[in-house]
Amino acid sequence: MTQNHLKFKTVCMAMTCMFASSVWTPPPVSAQKWREALSLAGRCRFEIGDNMAYADPKFDDSKWEPIIVPGAWERQGFPGYDGHAWYRIHFQTPERASDSQLYVQLGSIDDVEETYLNGRLIGYQGGFPPEYFTAYNVHRRYLMPKEFLNPAGDNVLAVRVYDDELAGGIVEGDVGIFYDMDELQVAQPMQDPWLLHLGDDRKYAEPDYDDSDWQRVYVPGLWDSFGHQDYDGIGWYRTRFRVDDEISDERIILLVGRIDDVDQVFLNGEKLGETGPWPDDSKYVGYYGEHYLEYRAYYLPSKMLRKSGENVLAVRVFDALFHGGIWDGPIGLVTREQYMKWQHRRSLFEEIFLQLFGK
Repeated sequence: MTQNHLKFKTVCMAMTCMFASSVWTPPPVSAQKWREALSLAGRCRFEIGDNMAYADPKFDDSKWEPIIVPGAWERQGFPGYDGHAWYRIHFQTPERASDSQLYVQLGSIDDVEETYLNGRLIGYQGGFPPEYFTAYNVHRRYLMPKEFLNPAGDNVLAVRVYDDELAGGIVEGDVGIFYDMDELQVAQPMQDPWLLHLGDDRKYAEPDYDDSDWQRVYVPGLWDSFGHQDYDGIGWYRTRFRVDDEISDERIILLVGRIDDVDQVFLNGEKLGETGPWPDDSKYVGYYGEHYLEYRAYYLPSKMLRKSGENVLAVRVFDALFHGGIWDGPIGLVTREQYMKWQHRRSLFEEIFLQLFGK
């Protein structure tokens, strides 16, 4: 790579980080202990050109070219090729870590990519032409919603790539399915059903609001996965739940995973808490930093929580750019004791990591 090319791509990435809030930079390794559940490195199927039908898990890719990942496609029979191409990787859902949330890691992709799991968009980086910008040095790690996986049969990862110049494709890094060894197991999961509506109205927080015509979605998962890839702005989630008897006598904390970018949470019509500045907030300066990486945890006061009846949870979300919504877990109810132990383990691991490897 020439100095001019390197300078050009460095400037592009600096602009991406500035304007896109580095939305999908993975969490620091010091905060999580990742273990591989299934390697996806090695041979997969490859085709140049662009056709959205390639994302369909039923598409017949038997005549596609074999290619090895990671590795630039120029070194595998496609020298000098710049443009669109697709990878398709078939795999069985790993039994290992079957109770954990799974993530796919695709290393570094040059330059732009969208990743589909069984036909559903689960993540993307960079910008395709005509609004092209590179994300060649961003490590890809995307949550794989359990509802999108086929636990008993074939699964297909379809990766749409655009390369502008020089090396192209899934070029380097770990390629596989991973899980977080320190994942917090919630006492009462709250992953289904959830409802989503784009737009903003404060009445959406009211417990008796009629949300029967809202879109049914799974969380965690990008709202991009449900047909809203180009939407930036405010959206609301709603769900209903009853507190399980096993934890009804405990002090309870609500976990709402990680949200891109900021949120306000309402329980039974009352504001429970918020994370990050809103557009109408005096602290808002047009940049949301790393709020999308923060785990949302809100203590549930007994005066707000109905322990013997139905509760209505409403989550107001503002997305500034690109990906949006409740994109990562854990989601559900935990006891205060569980949460404090988990928080202590994570802090201890970070301290040990920094002592061994520095900042």
